[in-house]
Amino acid sequence: MKIVSWNVAGFRACLKKGFADFFNAVDADVFCIQESKLTEEQNEFHPASHPYEYLFPARKKGYSGTLVYSKAKPLSVARGYGEEEYDSEGRSITLEFEDFYLVTVYVPNAKNDLSRIPSRMRFEDTFREYLCGLARKKGVVVCGDMNVAHEEIDIKNVRPNIGKAGFTYEERGKMTELLSAGFTDTYRHFYPDRVQYTWWSYMGNARANNTGWRIDYFLASNGFLGNVSDAVIYDDVMGSDHCPVGLTVNSCAKVMT
Repeated sequence: MKIVSWNVAGFRACLKKGFADFFNAVDADVFCIQESKLTEEQNEFHPASHPYEYLFPARKKGYSGTLVYSKAKPLSVARGYGEEEYDSEGRSITLEFEDFYLVTVYVPNAKNDLSRIPSRMRFEDTFREYLCGLARKKGVVVCGDMNVAHEEIDIKNVRPNIGKAGFTYEERGKMTELLSAGFTDTYRHFYPDRVQYTWWSYMGNARANNTGWRIDYFLASNGFLGNVSDAVIYDDVMGSDHCPVGLTVNSCAKVMT
């Protein structure tokens, strides 16, 4: 089972930049999208290959939101995780398959002035509790834009970014807490020393110079890690300030025709 995750920074804009070409070429069984920024009425992408689609828009139009396309019919689908502040922004969707839960998430940005750090910390704690609850039932895979470069290897320019949004000690510490609670960063599991990034600023030719950050992840609960066979970063794919990331999972999920 191939799963792909991509923060598209506005789905309608990304569709105009070749999204469908990558979607068709990668042929993922499940395709997760963050920062969709649209409503059901605004979405014009309905691929026949993926008959099961689930959108969770933010109440504020043109903001945040998550979206999932799946070939297989999930056993259940949950939009949000029971925390109104974050569910109102459409930040997570959970699909339950026979042998694991798949959660896609768009973690709140702390903002440049760090004004949302307190809210971000509450999100981290409540979302971690939610994931741990799922992991007590069956395997869990978490994917999405987690808005943090966890270690120094995950960011090109370390020193000038220490303490800035996405690289504060608080945010990095919360990622450490999540991993310590029973999850593994799958990319680092397979490639402990490889340097690749998933996000580049639009400023200063960052993408051309590969001055990036790795802030998009696939995590797996430790008990399910043996079902994961590879993790990939599609850093040659354009269309957003993020690039897609992928995971290959041995799963019992069946495509419904």
